Amino acid sequence: MKEEKKPTPQKFNIYWIYGAIIFVLVGLSLFGGNDWQTMNKTNISSFEKFLNNGDISKVVVIRNKSSVRVTLTPEALNKSDHQDIITKNILGQENSQGPHYQFEVGSLELFEEKLEKARSKGIPFRLEFITVENRWMDTIIGFLPIIIIIGVWIFLMRRMSGGGGGPGGQIFSIGKSKAKLFDKNTDVKVTFKDVAGLEGAKEEIQEIVDFLKNPQKYTVLGGKIPKGALLVGLPGTGKTLLAKAVAGEAKVPFFSLSGSDFVEMFVGVGASRVRDLFKQAKDKSPAIIFIDEIDAIGRARGKSNMTGSNDERENTLNQLLTEMDGFGTNTNVIVIAATNRADVLDKALMRAGRFDRQIYVDLPDLNERKEIFKVHLKPIKTVKTLDVDFLSKQTPGFSGADIANVCNESALIAARKNKKSVGKQDFLDAVDRIVGGLEKKNKIITPEEKETIAYHEAGHAIISWLLEHAAPLVKVTIVPRGQSLGAAWYLPEERQIVRTDQMLDEMCATLGGRAAEKVIFNKISTGALSDLEKVTRQAKAMVSVYGLNDTLGNITYYDSSGQSDYSFSKPYSEETAQVIDKEISKIIEKQYDRAIELLKKSKGKLKQLAERLLEKEVIFKDDLENILGKRPFKTNNEKIEEAKALVKKK
Repeated sequence: MKEEKKPTPQKFNIYWIYGAIIFVLVGLSLFGGNDWQTMNKTNISSFEKFLNNGDISKVVVIRNKSSVRVTLTPEALNKSDHQDIITKNILGQENSQGPHYQFEVGSLELFEEKLEKARSKGIPFRLEFITVENRWMDTIIGFLPIIIIIGVWIFLMRRMSGGGGGPGGQIFSIGKSKAKLFDKNTDVKVTFKDVAGLEGAKEEIQEIVDFLKNPQKYTVLGGKIPKGALLVGLPGTGKTLLAKAVAGEAKVPFFSLSGSDFVEMFVGVGASRVRDLFKQAKDKSPAIIFIDEIDAIGRARGKSNMTGSNDERENTLNQLLTEMDGFGTNTNVIVIAATNRADVLDKALMRAGRFDRQIYVDLPDLNERKEIFKVHLKPIKTVKTLDVDFLSKQTPGFSGADIANVCNESALIAARKNKKSVGKQDFLDAVDRIVGGLEKKNKIITPEEKETIAYHEAGHAIISWLLEHAAPLVKVTIVPRGQSLGAAWYLPEERQIVRTDQMLDEMCATLGGRAAEKVIFNKISTGALSDLEKVTRQAKAMVSVYGLNDTLGNITYYDSSGQSDYSFSKPYSEETAQVIDKEISKIIEKQYDRAIELLKKSKGKLKQLAERLLEKEVIFKDDLENILGKRPFKTNNEKIEEAKALVKKK
């Protein structure tokens, strides 16, 4: 038997008070003066006619309005000329006493002269002069500046408190939590099945959900519910998606909000919202609270407060620390937070007892990218021969959000070409579009510039083909894309650690473009800016971060805690800074000379490749094999494939 739903009581709204005040003021303005009766309009010519006929008993002149009100005699009311002029007030009651007519006069002095002439002729009537006042309206006008100031103040308070309506108005609920509540009655369609890859993170998150569903399974062994889980990872790796899956899977109330929802310009509001949030969660416990981008309020205290004044953000953080693990700790309330800046979070927030679990959500590997592609390809009409393994190999370093963007962009490209299904080339075009930017085929480039770009890109291609640890080439183009005039696509190996020779080979391949310009034209251009930026960053990391330089030795100046970001001094002396600068320059120049020597030995092949690039504008791996022959080195991916093939044969 279904329970009858009780009618929801109507909540109080502050606008009812505003409406009542306006209604009273309008009523007082209408009834406050003597203008509440309805009178017939006439003109001065008709008035003179009535006056000469002896129909008028009283004339009232209103000085401040230059108008006249006329009352007829009882005998005149019976005449046919005045049958329809009995006045009525707003309530609909007849008023035969008058006044019956009203009209405007231009000059009161001329009108008074006419009245005196009529009186001298012996026409009987009474004459009065009055001034009409509306005290309520005058009072309202007097208070108008104050009313305007109050109205502007209410408007600003509403805007500063986040805008929007709501019961009682936002100004009265500024300290309330802005968390959005999801429960079993809420339609949340995302589940753990929709989260491809991230197996380790899913396992820990699923355990938390299972703990809330079936706590006896863990408490019978003496276990306690974890206080919080912190999801840490690069943007787009699926942290928020995991939280959505928790909301879809959990059969408990799920409160979702962002760290910036606590931030306000008013003192104490952030802490008040934290208290209100945990109070709501405690009332509905067991419950889960999800705080996205927690670094908005969780930054380390005392680092960015330059003025020394009271920091509202720190007060909010203090309240959050107390609620998560203080004297009044809430039971059966789990806090899940997400951030990509774990290095700036306060240590008190990261300790055990608050965020017991720190789950690192990394970029997906080859197999995980394959699973992510399968999820995002479900709503897309693809050709039956589409190779998902090929797509996952073509997108190294892509996050889950990037893969979703590739699938969507490929569908848009196929629709633009009026295709009925999305094919392999559409996905490759989508990858090029996302990595390199939009093609600009109509960009004006001189033949000399085009030749320089062709040799520059050919230099990259040949060096990467000749070096063992450089990423193998996939595609080279001299068609402008985005901000670049030419581009080369490589298929980097997925390494967990990087050795010195691998970094040096990559730097040499990056400098191959400028080296080709030097070898062919004996001139260099500004086209190598992004290449120089990349190799400088790599050389600096080798020397000052990873300790891969023999001169400085096994030492690093990298601070993983992020505290050096707030320091105005360097962690090394001026002498060491000079050594670092010299070693960075020495590494880069050595690889540049190495690239020049390699290209001098392959100068003929460099020219042949550049000419083909000028002819076709886009060349692929097959073109390099035709000119340079098969690449003598095997990549890690090729070695893995060979190992799999051997296992199948056995």
